[in-house]
Amino acid sequence: MENISYKALIVKETGKNEFSRTIKKAFINDLPRGDVLIRVKYSSLNYKDALSASGNRGVTKQYPHTPGIDAAGIVEESHVDTFKKNDMVIVTSYDLGMNTKGGFGQYIRVPADWVVKLPKGLDLKHSMVLGTAGFTAGMSVYKLTRTIEPEHGDILVTGATGGVGSLAAGILSHLGYRVTAVSGKKDTTLLNNLGVKNIIARNDFLENTKPPVLKPQWAGVIDTVGGMILATAIKSTKPDGIVTCCGNVASPDLPINVFPFILRGISLLGIDSQHCPMEFRMEIWKKLAADWKFDMLENIYEEIFLDQLNDKIKLILKGKLKGRTLVNLN
Repeated sequence: MENISYKALIVKETGKNEFSRTIKKAFINDLPRGDVLIRVKYSSLNYKDALSASGNRGVTKQYPHTPGIDAAGIVEESHVDTFKKNDMVIVTSYDLGMNTKGGFGQYIRVPADWVVKLPKGLDLKHSMVLGTAGFTAGMSVYKLTRTIEPEHGDILVTGATGGVGSLAAGILSHLGYRVTAVSGKKDTTLLNNLGVKNIIARNDFLENTKPPVLKPQWAGVIDTVGGMILATAIKSTKPDGIVTCCGNVASPDLPINVFPFILRGISLLGIDSQHCPMEFRMEIWKKLAADWKFDMLENIYEEIFLDQLNDKIKLILKGKLKGRTLVNLN
């Protein structure tokens, strides 16, 4: 195939622990080997992207690099029968945007095992309004709702104005669950619009953290931040409640003892969206495109272009972004 040039955000190491981010011309012949070449139409900004774009070696080992763990676009070339030219597809998770050039470039080349055909009910744009955040929220909702019904009580969502939290809150409200949100942001408009019934300020939620168990309040929890917030959520979950855990932006440590688990039968379920089996991955995407698709999805994101990414990366690292940031690569 012709060595097409394209635009990409390229992160380069300029000195010891110093990195620059610039929009530059790249070429498809420099992409890694793979089964499917995709012309990226949309991506999205995630916290992991911001870490990669800042030189975090725990996410990306080698630079220069193009981040972007999400990509949706059109197949330009395929070496497998599963995908044909002009198929509309989604790629999230695996190694995309971590150590494989990612969705902040107008082309990616990836293994066929990473690619999902766009499900009916979604277009490319709204698939990236969801992206990894929506997929992670979907996995969390799936695991929680297998056991917990709306009549069992409130569901607590932490980090509720972030990507995963806001989408989880929207899906749960759409399914008839009563959602309580924990947020560090003063503006509650987003959460109110998503149908959240009660909002607790982060500092208030963490006011009483010392007892081994707290007053039981939540039938289930979707935690997106980890640390003391997760520990407090577990301590205040009702007997036989389900708590899902998918993030560690607050802390990877869990300061808790075993009492909530052995006295109340709480179940803590980890969410691994990166290496989720393809069959389960496709099931979650189909639900996101149909049964779990909620009306407020259109109002939960801000659309930007590549040259606006730098400012948004700075904001997400400071915890100042709300909802989803859609990246238009057209």
